[in-house]
Formats: sequence, structure tokens, C-alpha cells
Amino acid sequence: MAAIRHSLQRDVFEPTEERLVGVLYVTKPGRKKKTSFLCATINKEKPIYATIHQVKKTDKDVYKKKNSWPLRELQVVDGKDENKDTADVDLTFDRVYKWVANSAPDKHAFIQLLWKLCCRYLPKQKPQFINISAELIEENVNIAENGDVTTSALDNVDAVLNDDGDYRALSEKEQMDLERLMEQCDSAVSNAEAFAEQLSRDLSVLDGANIHSMMASEAQVEALMEMIDTAYTEAEKIESRLDSYDEILQHVKDSIEKIADKNTSIEQTNANNSKLLEELDRLINQLELPQQYQEVLISADLNKTGSLPQVIEAATALQTVINAPVPSHLSQLQAFQDQKKRFEKLKSRFSQIVSRHLNNLFIHLGNDPGETLSLHAEQLTLPRHGSIHNELQPYIALMHWIRALDHRAYQHLNKTYATSISKLYERDIRLFFEEARQRISGGRRLRGSGSSQDIASMSGVAGKLTSQIKHGAQNLSTRANTGALLGVDRDQWGSELDMQERQKFDEIFERVLSELQPVCLAEQEFCIAFFNLNSAGSEKPSSSVASTPGSSGSEESSGSAGTSSGTVGTPGSGHGKLVNREVRSMMAALFTTLEQQLGSFINTYDRADSYCCLYIYVRLSEHVLTAEDTGSFLSTTFGSCLVQAKRNFDRFMNSQLQSIQECRVTKKKCGIIPFITNFEEFAQTAECVFKKSERRADLDKWYVRLVIAMFEHIPRVASEHQRTPPEVIKMENYHVLHQLMFQLKLPGMDVQRKEAKQRYQEALNAYVTQYFGRPLEKLNLFFDGVTAKVASGVKESEVGYQLAFSKQELRKVIKEYPGKEVKKGLEQLYKKVEKHLSEEGNLLQVVWRAMQEEFIRQYKLIEDLIHRCYPGAMINLEFSIDDILNYFSDIAQSH
Repeated sequence: MAAIRHSLQRDVFEPTEERLVGVLYVTKPGRKKKTSFLCATINKEKPIYATIHQVKKTDKDVYKKKNSWPLRELQVVDGKDENKDTADVDLTFDRVYKWVANSAPDKHAFIQLLWKLCCRYLPKQKPQFINISAELIEENVNIAENGDVTTSALDNVDAVLNDDGDYRALSEKEQMDLERLMEQCDSAVSNAEAFAEQLSRDLSVLDGANIHSMMASEAQVEALMEMIDTAYTEAEKIESRLDSYDEILQHVKDSIEKIADKNTSIEQTNANNSKLLEELDRLINQLELPQQYQEVLISADLNKTGSLPQVIEAATALQTVINAPVPSHLSQLQAFQDQKKRFEKLKSRFSQIVSRHLNNLFIHLGNDPGETLSLHAEQLTLPRHGSIHNELQPYIALMHWIRALDHRAYQHLNKTYATSISKLYERDIRLFFEEARQRISGGRRLRGSGSSQDIASMSGVAGKLTSQIKHGAQNLSTRANTGALLGVDRDQWGSELDMQERQKFDEIFERVLSELQPVCLAEQEFCIAFFNLNSAGSEKPSSSVASTPGSSGSEESSGSAGTSSGTVGTPGSGHGKLVNREVRSMMAALFTTLEQQLGSFINTYDRADSYCCLYIYVRLSEHVLTAEDTGSFLSTTFGSCLVQAKRNFDRFMNSQLQSIQECRVTKKKCGIIPFITNFEEFAQTAECVFKKSERRADLDKWYVRLVIAMFEHIPRVASEHQRTPPEVIKMENYHVLHQLMFQLKLPGMDVQRKEAKQRYQEALNAYVTQYFGRPLEKLNLFFDGVTAKVASGVKESEVGYQLAFSKQELRKVIKEYPGKEVKKGLEQLYKKVEKHLSEEGNLLQVVWRAMQEEFIRQYKLIEDLIHRCYPGAMINLEFSIDDILNYFSDIAQSH
């Protein structure tokens, strides 16, 4: 416990200037034994007051105060039981705190300490001490009735607490002297007053002796004073001499400081000169262009064989010195300005040489026919111009030099290249699409098409056509006839391509798109590399390239087509939209007629055959969705065409939907409605085109819309037709539609297929119910009355006793329906059904069988009622079920 007390004093209370006077190890009552220490302390500074602390030991073995209460806030000290040694103790401050001490003696010692503290520091405001043995607080015998504490009681408390106040105990020597003094006086103990008087007299004697001694030593004091005066005079002399030395040393100090400052200044000057020399050397090295490089640049001859590497090396060195990073403070030097002017003159002269040579080379390459389109090749091929790229390849470094140092010359060369090479591509693309038309139609002139000369000459019309393709402002696929519409009879369709021509168109169109891709990408990669379009330093927009109708349209339509306008997937792929826009603008200037020719080609065959829009939509979608370079000029061109192709596809489908909604049947016998008949060819063609296509979902959505429209308008057509029963029209058309969907196995159409079957069955039942009716009408009416009597409460066995429903009346009615008459009525019914149904529906036997089943059902119902209501009467119909089956079979076979 002593070690704990020492640790508490050192770690907890020493920093707060408190002295630990008592410790009690306690725990909380209950299952969880949370241990802590109750500590009583007094502060070391005045005014002195006592405090009670609750201290806990943390997980890191560090003591920490949890609660603190001033002693004056203590209200009650409860020992729980004064007659029994218990370790429980309660202290009441703001509330009651219950603890269990480590042992009962420890608790008693702590309570006794609290009592003494209260007597010392709270003499009039002591808390209540209850359930405590009187032996622990025996000091109360020294306390008066009014609560005042006697001096002896306070002294006892001070002794217990080891107070550090003014009181000090006598040392051993002082105690021995005091005892010796008391032994010399007999009455020191018995008579304190006499002893005090004796001590007073002795003190007076001693004081007198001291005074006489001081008077006798006056001469010595005077001598001592003279010696002190002499010593003071000598000290002043020494101090004066020290002052003179100090002045001399101060002069020496000033001189040394001046010398030190001068040395520092010299060192700083030398350092500055060294840095200046290094900076000038670095500047001279950066701005130094060897003389042989200058001579090469001045007299450069790019036509000379083998001179190009040396020229490029000299140009690179000139670019390095021009772009050398020179600090702004050094750029003001006259020498730097002069050197910069010399480099600018050299740059301008060399730039003129390079620009003149490349300009002439571009014009020459543009006038060179190069590769041409082979009209008799087995496959349609667009000529490549790799030879031009190979010839310009050695000049890439010089073009990069021009771009970096002479932007005006770069703009001019860029425009010259685009103008010269675009002539070759314009010629090749025109012949390419003309050959594609010839291979599809075999020379047959298509509706809405024109010759290549017409396309090239009608620039105004071409401009409008390009605008239509890009913005969708007008309908490119407007047709001069009705086209292949579902709701129109086939004999009213205009001239369309046959299936072989459609497949030929699909093959050629795929070949056209496949041939355009490598040519455009090869040219794009060359332009990016040659004109350094992927340079991150292209601060200025690519306004140098001539603006064309296709350039802006490509960018706008690209976003509409849903294609990505990301970075170019070639060497310029990481430098943002500015580079991408510059590349597309360059390509648009090179391929000025590509979008126009492609749009004209698409428009021609979209007008020639309405089904061509399906092939166009699928093929363009494949190329746009599978393009690796989604931000290229060709991808944006395809994207703009895809937008219009999607519109044409939707317009085609909407026209099919509208034709269903507007369908009218004027034939005498309705039969199968045109949109049901035509749906088979439509679906077969669409399935052939969209097989394994990424756009399959678009077709499936339109399938659902078209079939739902058919469901809605078959009843309308049936109600509008005056000569054919509506149930027949609905029955036949729902049946054929269900058969078509079952045969075609269209995905995602299970719900519609089941609905078609259900509608067909409902129409069949309605027709049989309406037109078959009840051939045994009088019998049915007779038994309707029988059923009514039974329902009114008449027993079935007593119905025969009713006058109107007697056995004789029943026999009369039965005689009216002999077998021959029944068969004759069925023959007339068969002729009527045959007249209603059409050959295309092929439902005559199905309907006839349904009527047979209905007749047998009615027959069985009548037979059942006879047996139940007329038991034992031996009454039967004049024909049996076998006879009915024979009647129906004979009638069907005879026709």
C-alpha cells in the first residue's frame, strides 16, 4: 500500500501541488468489481483546504482522477453499522456514493481521517457521521457544545496530518540546552512564573555585558573604518585603470569587426562572380549555333539527294536554340537580343525554303493521277494512295519544325495539301460509287438515281442533300409510289428490287463501307503524323484548313447518332477535343464529297426499294458500333448517316403501321386482310437482314407494335366489310396470324402468339354459335319449357303430366325432325359456311367439325332431358349420334 501511496502522490497529486494524507482502496458493490482509490488531500498553498478524490487505474497502468469533491461538499459519512465490522461505506456529496473498502480496519482509519480533517478545516460545518463507533471519533470530547475546536484538538490533527505550517519541533541540542537550563532552577517545573522572572533577569544581565563589550571596542572600530576608506580609494584607482583598458579593447573590437565585414563582402563578391560566370556560360551554350549548321540552313537544297538528314539536323539545332529557356532577367541583355534577331532571320529564310519545296511537292502529287479505280476487277476496290504518303514521309521532321516555328507557313501548307490531295479523293470516290451502282443494278437506271456527272455538277443540290443527311430536316426517303406496305395489296405495290438485287445491294454496300474504312484511316494516321496533329502544343484552332459543309456536320451528327466523340484512337489520342476537332477538320477538307456521295448512294436505293433502309440501317450500325476509332472523321461520317438511316427505318416502320391503320378491303369476299398476307414476306425479309445484328432489339419492338396494331384493326376491318360476317374475318385472320408467328418463331412474341390463338378461338366459337344456332329449334324450345318447369319447382318425373309437355306433345315434336330433314338442313348450312369462308383461310373443315361437335352437344343434352323427365316412356329421337357423324361426313365428302 505504501508503494501505491507513493505512486499516487508522485503521478497524480504532485503536479497539482497537493499532499496526499489518506488512501482507501474501494470497489463498487455488485457483480462487476470496478476498483478505485478514495484519496484525501490538502493543498500546499494558502488558503489550505481539503479535497476527496476518486482515482482509477486505466488499461495503460496510469492513475487518473475520475471524480473530485471539496471537503465542504461532504454531507454525510455513513459507516452502515456501528456495532459490526463491515467494509461498506457511503459518502453523500451531490448524491450518495456507495463503496466497499478493502477491509474494515482500512475503512475505520479513513473515516477517522475524514473526522480529523473536518475538525481542522470545517469546525462549524462538519458533515454528519452516522452508524460509526464512538471510538473512532473520540476527539469530540475536546469539542465544546457550540462546536468550537480546542487548541489541543487542532494540535492533534496537525500531528496526524504532518502539517507543514509555522510549527517546528525542537532539535536534540535545543532540547538538551532546555533541560540543562531547567535543572539550574529548582522551581522551573513547580513555579513557571518564578522561572520566567529568573530567565528575564538573566537576559538583562547578558544585554548589559554586550553593551559594555561594544563600548570597549570603539577604537578598533575606528581603525577598521580607516582601513575600509583606504581600500575604497585603491578600488577606485583599479576601476579607473580597468576603464582605460576597456576603451582600448573597444577600439580593437571595432577594427576586428570591420575586417570581418570586409572579408565577408569579398567572399560574397567572389561567389556572385562565380554564379554570374556560370549563368553566362550556360546562356552562351544555349544560344550557340555552330557555324556549319548556319551554312546548311542558308544554302539548303532539298532536291539534292542525301542532303535531307543534314538539313533536318541543322533545323533541329536551330529550333533548340530558339526555344531555349532563358530567364526573363537575362532576356533583356543586348547580346541576347542581337542573337535572337540573327536566329529569327535564319529561321525565316529557312522556313521559306522548306515551305516553297513542300508547296510545290503537294501540288505535284495532287496533279499526279497515281492509282485509279479498276472497273473490271473482280471486287469493288477504292484506290489507296500509300505512294504519296511514302514520298512525303522523309519530310515529317521539317513539317513538325514548320508547325513549331512558323504557324502562318504551316497553315498555308496545310491548306495546300488538303486542296491538292482532295482532288484525287474526289475523283476516286465519285468513280467508286458509280461503279458500285453499276454492279448492283447492272446498268439499269433506278428511280431517283442519276449519273455521276449529274451528281458532280449539281453542287447546289448536293449541298442541300448533305444538309438533309446531317440535320434530318427533310425526308430523304420520300417515294413516288406506295412502296411495299403491309396494308396495301401487292398488285398496288410499285416497282421494287427483287430479292437477288437486294442481296446484291447488301453485299456491295458492305463492300463500300469496308473499302472506305482503310483508306480514310490510313489518310488520317498519315495526317496526324505528318502535320503533328497530336501535338499538345497546338494552341491555335485548326482554322487554317478550309471549312467544308461536311466538317461541321460530321461533328454535330456524331453526337446525334449516339457515337462517341472521344479522342482519336491513333497517335493523337491523348490531347483532348482540340486535337480531335483539328483532325476531323483536316479530314473533312480532304474528303469533301465523301458524305455527299455516301448520302446520295443511300438515298438512291432507299427510294428504289423501301426494304433497302433495313439493310442500310443494319450495315451502318455494325460499322459504327464496331469502330475502334470512334472519334475519327469516318466514324462521325458514318454516325451522321446512321442517324438518317435510323430515321428512315423508323419512318418505314411507321408507314407500315399507318398502312395497317388505314387498310380498307373492297373485295366482295374479304378473306385474308392484306397486312396479314404481307406480314410473312415482311418478317422473312426483316429476319434475314437483322439476323445476329446488334439492332435486333429495335426490330423486336416494332414487331410487337405491328402485331398489336393488327389485333386492333382486324375487328375494325371486320365491322366495316358489308358482305362477309365479322366473325369469319376475325376467325380467318387471327388463325393465319397465329400460324405465321408460330412458323416464323419470332423471338419475344410468345404473348402475342397466345393472344392470337385465343382471339381465333373466340371468333370461331362466336361464328359457330351465331350461324349454326339450334337446328332442332322446336325440340330446343320444347325442352327450354321443360327446364323452366323444373327450375320453378316441378319434379323432373312429373313434368310429363303437364299438358303442354306431355309425352304426346313430345312425340309430335320429334316427328317433325326425321333424319332426312336434319341432313337436308345441314347441307344448306354447309353451303352457307362455304360461301362465307375464303380459300386462303382454309378453315372450312375446321368450322364444319366445330359445328358437328356443337350439334352432338345439343343432341346429348336433349337425350339426357328425355331420359330424366320421361323415364320408361321409350321415347327417342329418330336419328342417333352415328347418324349425325355420317351426315356431317357425307356432306363434307360430297363437296
